[in-house]
Amino acid sequence: MSRAAHQMHDPQPIMDDPVALPILGPNLGAQVRAGGRRIQARFALSLRAFTVARSKFAENELHQAMKGGVRQYVVLGAGLDTFAYRHSYAPSQLQVYEVDHPNTQKWKRQLLKDAAIAQPESLRYVEVDFETQDFLEQLSLAGLNINEPVVIAWLGVSMYLPRAKVMALMASIAKSLPKGSSIVFDYITPLSQLGLVRRMLFGYLRLRLAFIGEPWRCFFDPLDLKTQLSNLGFTHVQNHGPDALNDLYYRGRTDDLKIGGLGHVMLARV
Repeated sequence: MSRAAHQMHDPQPIMDDPVALPILGPNLGAQVRAGGRRIQARFALSLRAFTVARSKFAENELHQAMKGGVRQYVVLGAGLDTFAYRHSYAPSQLQVYEVDHPNTQKWKRQLLKDAAIAQPESLRYVEVDFETQDFLEQLSLAGLNINEPVVIAWLGVSMYLPRAKVMALMASIAKSLPKGSSIVFDYITPLSQLGLVRRMLFGYLRLRLAFIGEPWRCFFDPLDLKTQLSNLGFTHVQNHGPDALNDLYYRGRTDDLKIGGLGHVMLARV
């Protein structure tokens, strides 16, 4: 909904996503079109700015890697990611793997069918139950060549997992994937790093998420996380907080679209 609202309500979108609105279906699509406070409140704008920026950042990393010969892209915990449906790459140019829980993937594929959005030839769906299966093993079975470099986008997931699971996944990537591979993921910093007003707003959001069964479980300090990733074996680790992301994507805008809060994007290269 944030990516769709960015297309509908923000002047000069920083990324073009014509699939975001139709994949939502008529009811949610109508809510986005209607706008209103849910779409235009300052807090909503801040969250939208971050949601769009993290996707833009991940896709920029992929496009840069493709110039160096990378031909594999993994969208881990894909949800309603739309990358594969917005780009007409031939399988020889880029193979995209969407990895998600079977139930989530079934839901998404039904939404795509309802919206008459076809599966591109360059896309493979990979069902993974992260509680019981190794995602790299399942990717290999689906055709991923783990001896060739790959770019991984892992967005909107880490904060819902225990810290130990996040770091175990990072360790697996650093150990198993070849030089030239990279992962872009987002994470949140402790609420204590915010001012009082924003701490109250995000505290309320945290309570709402916990109420619907999706509590935030993992927070990282940026410097500490960079050190941990370097110790795992990543050769290049780069953090982008709200100020850096605003400078990259929202500098000079005359509207209120900018990031402010807990969200950071981390790039780690093998």
